[in-house]
Amino acid sequence: MNVPRLLVDACFCFSKHNIRIPTFATATKLSQRRGIYTLDPIDPQEPTFNKILIANRGEIACRIISTAKRMGIKTVAVYSIADAQSMHVKLANERVCIGNSPASESYLLKERIMDAIKLTGAEAVHPGYGFLSENAGFVEQLESENISFIGPSANSITGMGDKLESKRLAAAAGVNTIPGFDGVVKDADHCVEIARNIGYPVMIKASAGGGGKGMRIARSDDDAREGFKLSSQEALSSFGDSRMLVEKFIDNPRHIEIQVLGDKHGNVIFLNERECSIQRRNQKVIEEAPSVFLDDATRKAMGEQAVSLCKKLGYHSAGTVEFLVDENRNFYFLEMNTRLQVEHPITECITGVDLVQQMIRVAKGHKLNITQDDIKINGWAVESRVYAEDPYKNFGMPSIGRLYRYIEPTHLPGVRCDSGIEEGSEISVYYDPMICKLVCYGKDRKEAIDRSIKALDYYVIRGVTHNIPLLRDILTEERFNKGDISTNYLPQVYPDGFKGKQLNVKDKQKLLAMASSLFATNDLRNRQFLNSPRMKIKEKPVEDWKLHIELNEEKYKLHVTQNNGEFIVKVDDGEYTIKKEDIDLAKPLLEVKVNDETDVIQLLSKDASGFYQIIYQGTTYKLYILSQRSAEYLHLMPEKLKSDISKQVRSPMPGLVKTVNCKVGDDVVEGQELCVIEAMKMQNSMIASASGKVKCVNIHPGDTVGDDEILIELA
Repeated sequence: MNVPRLLVDACFCFSKHNIRIPTFATATKLSQRRGIYTLDPIDPQEPTFNKILIANRGEIACRIISTAKRMGIKTVAVYSIADAQSMHVKLANERVCIGNSPASESYLLKERIMDAIKLTGAEAVHPGYGFLSENAGFVEQLESENISFIGPSANSITGMGDKLESKRLAAAAGVNTIPGFDGVVKDADHCVEIARNIGYPVMIKASAGGGGKGMRIARSDDDAREGFKLSSQEALSSFGDSRMLVEKFIDNPRHIEIQVLGDKHGNVIFLNERECSIQRRNQKVIEEAPSVFLDDATRKAMGEQAVSLCKKLGYHSAGTVEFLVDENRNFYFLEMNTRLQVEHPITECITGVDLVQQMIRVAKGHKLNITQDDIKINGWAVESRVYAEDPYKNFGMPSIGRLYRYIEPTHLPGVRCDSGIEEGSEISVYYDPMICKLVCYGKDRKEAIDRSIKALDYYVIRGVTHNIPLLRDILTEERFNKGDISTNYLPQVYPDGFKGKQLNVKDKQKLLAMASSLFATNDLRNRQFLNSPRMKIKEKPVEDWKLHIELNEEKYKLHVTQNNGEFIVKVDDGEYTIKKEDIDLAKPLLEVKVNDETDVIQLLSKDASGFYQIIYQGTTYKLYILSQRSAEYLHLMPEKLKSDISKQVRSPMPGLVKTVNCKVGDDVVEGQELCVIEAMKMQNSMIASASGKVKCVNIHPGDTVGDDEILIELA
């Protein structure tokens, strides 16, 4: 058999000679990471595994490989056909193809993982997060084959994986719990009945869920019925379990979680908290450690309750106990994640503990070398989740594509990038659209935030839409900087959705000045001819430009002159000096000194019509730049008529059609559900924006659709 045939048939393909030398960027990230881990450093004499298999992909697989290499452990990567050229595959010592691109045909197949273990002789498996990380059956299967699972026991996973059972166990361990219904919800009508008894608002969520999937807030009977329907569908799709529970929804809470770590000898410690309140659709956007809200007494009480729960379970390995905290610092158990959490790096930054290393040590049977007294809070860390998402659509709808330019800001101090992609990587519809976890740490919260803002400005991403505009705007927003946040932060701060950075007068003038300097530089370059004849054409050099710029439907007149290697730009009542040497049209990122203040911009695109796209302070601004003489003729140009989209239902993101609830000729009313699109395991109901008769249905269940694709048309 040859490799191409194996790939086509989704069988196993294995190579023992594909060790890759890490790229310079990867080496930089690893060296920075070593400087973080100051508590319980790696002991090269301590017995450990010879080879581990990582049953995951992307950034978390790369993260595990980095620690394993430092511990002298060989690694095995598993991958789907879509991930054949992924970074985690390149970094591992060995690799095994385990199936087709959909996770259900590769990363979620226990039998394929088991075959890969036998094929490579791996002694242990690290599951990362997601996929099989909280699958008790998988752990039992590993144990039956004498393969170590780098995580907790099957009993702990079972106890905490079911939200009904976890709530009962938490209460028995003396942990504060949220009032709610402890049984299984039978159907939508039963859900409404329970919700009425508890009292609205309520939270409807999957019993076996996690990661924000299968969760809805209901404030009325209609909400309860709709929420039960969509959440149960999501739960069945994501976890293979459609059981739901209902509990009281605590309005405007904070989401604060406690990191725990236990060994197989009964020792359990907590490693402080993480503030995870900035969320959209119950999925985290920005996290920080510690929380600005907790005092020492509340932190101690939450930590002690988390440890009590772990001891009740006989828990070993790393885990996270999540709480909802109200404005009076009352806290209630939400759930326990029996795995390594996505946001674990910020805990590592402030404690100096390598959590992956500790998980491997515990799985090998070693006692913790760290006691509770060793755990301190050293500085502050902020994690910004950089996603391939459009933040202007419901705070983030998935985007797909190939990264044709990608530069991480790892040259900046206090910056850590945990990513599983590189230039040339493809963001696929099959998996989570995460690009990178940007972690910035400093001596205090202000320094960590300032470093985060700077790092986002220096981040270069081309090929996909990303959420850096939203991340940066949050980090500069007044309420966030005061620490006045909750799980309702995004809808409260952006009630009409995210509209991009709103520049003040000075910043707007600086943007216009830099844009006009780009235009002038481009004009000067266009006047330079290569291979010109010996008889030079004498032409008076251009020394000034009178420009007309349109930005956000506003029009500006600017005057640009050049003198002694500088551009002098006059706009309204402001005058700005920019060094010509700072304007390089070939660079993806420019550091421009404007009146002795350095600003960072990125020229995303430009064309001959004067259309420029410039990234400034995280947001992409569209500018039309013309000479004032050319602008005088704009009124003669025909205007493009806007198409009527009120009768069209378009896909807000790339995804998969789950159901189509109408056919040609049907009469539909405004607000009626016409179809359901699934993207990244989230169900999205597409509704009619107006009443009418169905004219055309362009989709069928199972179809893959692109962003902004017309799904259904009404007459």
